[in-house]
Amino acid sequence: MFTLARRRVRTAALALSAVAALVLSATTATSAAGASAAPAPAKQGPTSVAYIEVNNNSMLNVGKYTLADGGGNAFDVAVIFAANINYDTASKTAYLHFNENVQRVLDNAATQIRPLQQKGIKVLLSVLGNHQGAGFANFPSQQAASAFAEQLSDTVAEYGLDGVDFDDEYAEYGNNGTAQPNDSSFVHLVTALRANMPDKVISLYNIGPAATRLSYGGVDISGTFDYAWNPYYGTWQVPGIALPKAQLSPAAVEIGRTSQNTAAGLARRTVDEGYGVYLTYNLDGSDRSADVSAFTRELYGSEAVYTP
Repeated sequence: MFTLARRRVRTAALALSAVAALVLSATTATSAAGASAAPAPAKQGPTSVAYIEVNNNSMLNVGKYTLADGGGNAFDVAVIFAANINYDTASKTAYLHFNENVQRVLDNAATQIRPLQQKGIKVLLSVLGNHQGAGFANFPSQQAASAFAEQLSDTVAEYGLDGVDFDDEYAEYGNNGTAQPNDSSFVHLVTALRANMPDKVISLYNIGPAATRLSYGGVDISGTFDYAWNPYYGTWQVPGIALPKAQLSPAAVEIGRTSQNTAAGLARRTVDEGYGVYLTYNLDGSDRSADVSAFTRELYGSEAVYTP
C-alpha cells in the first residue's frame, strides 16, 4: 500500500461517540461461532481499529493493550491484513486467495482469533488486490460478483470471523486481459455479500476505483457499510461516503511512524468533531504503549497498558 495510504510496503462529544459506538456495535454484535465472547469492561469513546500485517506480526498483539482506567480494550476491531483477490487465467474468474501467513492465522483460529473475540474484539478479514487484474470493480456480471461474495461469506462462516474489509489497491486492472473498472461491479458484490451475512461487519478502506463506484441502477450501497476510513496515514480526511459520523474514521495513523503528537491531535479532533471511529495500522509485537497511549488519552481519557 502507499506509505501515505499504507506501508506494504470534553465530555459531550465523548458521550455522543460512546452512544453512537454502542448503537453501531448492536447492529454487528453477532459473535463468531464458538468464541463465547465475554463483554469487555465498558469504555466510552470511538471504536478503535488495528490492522495487523500478519506476514510479520501476530494478531494477538491487538489484545495486549488495555486501558489503565477501567481495564477496557484499547482496540475494538482487529483486521487480518490481508487476503487477496486473484485471477484464474484459465477460467477467467476471480477467486479468494490466502498466502501462507493468512492461511496460518485462519487455520489456527482457536489460538489466533478466538482469544481476541473472547475479549470482545471483532476480527475482520481484509481483502486486497494482487497485481493480477482482478478487483472488486471489474466483475463482468452480477453472477460473477455474487460468486465472489459467496467465497467471502463462506470464509467468514468457516473460520468464525466477524466480517470483511474491502481495500481496492494493487488490482492493476487490465492485467491478464481483464477489464477496466465498471459502475455495477462493486454494487453487485457488496449487495450480495450483505445478503449473505446480514449481521456481520463490512468495512471500506476508502481508496481505489471501487470506493468511487457506490451507486448503480438506483441502488446505493453507502449505507451497507458498517465503517469507512481514511486510507492516508498521518492525515485527517473525512471519507466521501454517506454514513453517519459514528461510522467514519477521518483520522488514520501508522503506529511507530506517525508521531505521537500527530496521533494525539488526530484523536482529539475525532472526539471534538463527534466522529465514531479511529483507525490504526501496523501494530507490531514490541511494547507500543507510548504510541497507543498518545491516542487513548484523547479518545478514552486513559493511558494504555501493555501486557506481553
